[in-house]
Amino acid sequence: MASAEKFTVGLVQMSCSVDPNENLAKTEWKIREAAGKGAQIICLQELFRSQYFCREENHELFALAEPIPGPSTFALGKLARELKVVIVASLFERRAAGLYHNTAAVIGTDGEIVGIYRKMHIPDDPLYFEKFYFTPGDLGFLNFDTAFGRIGVLVCWDQWYPEAARLSALGGANILFYPTAIGWHPSEKERYGGGQLDAWRTIQRSHAIANGIYIAAVNRVGFEGPADRGLEFWGCSFVADPFGQVIGEASTSMEENLIVECDPKHMEEVRRNWPFLRDRRIDAYGPILNRWLDR
Repeated sequence: MASAEKFTVGLVQMSCSVDPNENLAKTEWKIREAAGKGAQIICLQELFRSQYFCREENHELFALAEPIPGPSTFALGKLARELKVVIVASLFERRAAGLYHNTAAVIGTDGEIVGIYRKMHIPDDPLYFEKFYFTPGDLGFLNFDTAFGRIGVLVCWDQWYPEAARLSALGGANILFYPTAIGWHPSEKERYGGGQLDAWRTIQRSHAIANGIYIAAVNRVGFEGPADRGLEFWGCSFVADPFGQVIGEASTSMEENLIVECDPKHMEEVRRNWPFLRDRRIDAYGPILNRWLDR
């Protein structure tokens, strides 16, 4: 359930190697560091166990997938139980033979899986060939009750859709987490890079404002892939408050744990003065269910 108590978020921003076991070991160490600095809900970047493999369409890379529950949730569950923290872990889920999802598992302080969210919006862009790997989520937009309050989880491409943020926020969450893997194409950075980063930051801040809710986005850093066909991940993990103000932000290139305290009472204050939820015309939004309005 949603809580009126303050809670502290930890976002683990890091680079990834080609070795999944190395990435898991590094992540575990960084979770310990974040917990040591007071983080209670620790969110990992999208697909943290590997480099961002969706840069290419390669059937052999399906071998990176794992079941949920599985090796990663077992290891992280043990750590969550030891440290008494909540962990949001983005994983390449093998649901069945030939059926895979981009999935976030929420692990509670008892080490058990509170629930999972399967990424709903799947991109298909140059170097982001996710439709090759992932089936769209079928669980809807969920909230999860944890020891530190109610949270919502969305994943990367979901962050561009106001409908996703709205539906998740309406479930009563105090914060929306966005595990992310986004960066620049080498050929585009000079001309478009600044605008792309600004748009990414702005759309998520707008979700915070429109819904009067905290937003936490965690991205990876580092360059992955060939020099001319790789991606430079731009980091900039951040937390925005319910008025859209950025209250904590990481760098564009450094590995770091971002630790930010959030106060649900601020949500109450903002929503009282900017009552967007009160004034919604839920009787008039039916047409939004259409792909396009031909009129």
